[in-house]
Amino acid sequence: MEALLEQFGDGQLILFAGLVTGIVFGACAQASHFCLRAATIELWRGRPGPRFAVWLLVFSSALILTQALIRNDMLDTGGLRQLTGVGSLSGALVGGTLFGVGMILARGCASRLLVLSATGNLRAFMTGLLLTIVAQASLSGIFSPLREWLSSLWLVSGPARDLASLLPEGSALIGGALLLLGGAALAFREKTGGITCAAALLTGGSIALGWYLTAFLAGWSFEPVTVQSVTFTGPSADTFMALVDRDSWPLDFGFGLVPGVFAGAFVSSLLRREFRIQTFDAESGMVRYLVGAVLMGFGGMLAGGCAVGAGITGGSVLALTSWIALAAMWFSAGLADHMLNRFGPVPAASPT
Repeated sequence: MEALLEQFGDGQLILFAGLVTGIVFGACAQASHFCLRAATIELWRGRPGPRFAVWLLVFSSALILTQALIRNDMLDTGGLRQLTGVGSLSGALVGGTLFGVGMILARGCASRLLVLSATGNLRAFMTGLLLTIVAQASLSGIFSPLREWLSSLWLVSGPARDLASLLPEGSALIGGALLLLGGAALAFREKTGGITCAAALLTGGSIALGWYLTAFLAGWSFEPVTVQSVTFTGPSADTFMALVDRDSWPLDFGFGLVPGVFAGAFVSSLLRREFRIQTFDAESGMVRYLVGAVLMGFGGMLAGGCAVGAGITGGSVLALTSWIALAAMWFSAGLADHMLNRFGPVPAASPT
C-alpha cells in the first residue's frame, strides 16, 4: 500500500476509490431499479411490491455490512461527520420533508435522477442539473442564510447524535437481518428476479464499500482523508462547479463517485437494452419537475444529504439526524403522493 501511495499519491487513490464505488452503485442501482420514491408510493398506497422489496434489500444490506465493518474495527466511527460535532434536528426534519415532497414531484430522488440521466432520460438530466445549482446556492449562495437559520433552530451534539450509544449492542445487526428477511420474503412473493435482488444487495453493499475504502486509505495515507461513502447532493454540486469553474479535476472521493455512478448506470443500461432518449412532453409536463428539483436541492443540503446520503449512508452508521431525515422523507412523500392523487394519479411503476 505504501508503494501505491508513493506511486499514485493520496488524491488519485481517493479519487479511484470514489470511481469504483460509484460504478458499482450506478450499475447495480440501474439494474435493480432502486428508487425511494417508488418504494414510498407502493407502501403508502397499501400495495408494497417489488420496489419496496428492493429498497428493503438495499437498506438492510448497507446496514448489516457497515455495522459488520464497525464491529470488526474496520471502520472507526469516532471521526465521522454524521456522528461528531453539532448536528441539526430541525434541518433533518424540514430538509427531509422538503426532499420527500420534491422527489414525488420530480419522479425520482437525487441518486435516481443521476442514474436515469445515464440511461438517456433528458427529463432527469435537466431536473438533476437544476437540483445541483440549487444545492450549491443553498450551500454558499443566495439560499445559504435561510439554510443556516433553519439548521440553527434545533441542534444536537455529542453522543446524542449516535444511536448506537442508545441501543443494546448488536441490535442494529439484528434489525438489519429482520429487514433483509422481510425484503427477501416480499421479493419472493412478488416474483422479483434473482438478478434484481442480487443487484439490490450489491447496491447496498456499495455503501459499505465506500466506507471501507475511505477508512482503509485514511489508515495508510500521510495526509488527512475524510472517511465517507455514497451521497449525491453535495458531490453533484461540487462536480458541477468543478466543470464550470476549474481548469483541473479535483482529487476527491466525491469527484470520482458522481462520474462513476453515471458510467456504471450507462453501461448497465446498454447491456440490459434499456437505454433510450426521453424528453419532456405534454403528458409529463415540466413545472412539477423543476419545483421538485428546487425542493430537493435545498432540502438535501438542509438535511445533510439526499435519500441515499442521509437516508442510507448516514443511516448505516446509526446517525440520529439521518434516521430522522429518512423518516421525514417517507412521511412527506406519502402525503405529497396522496395530495397529488386528488388531482390525478401519479404512476408508481415508472419513477422517471
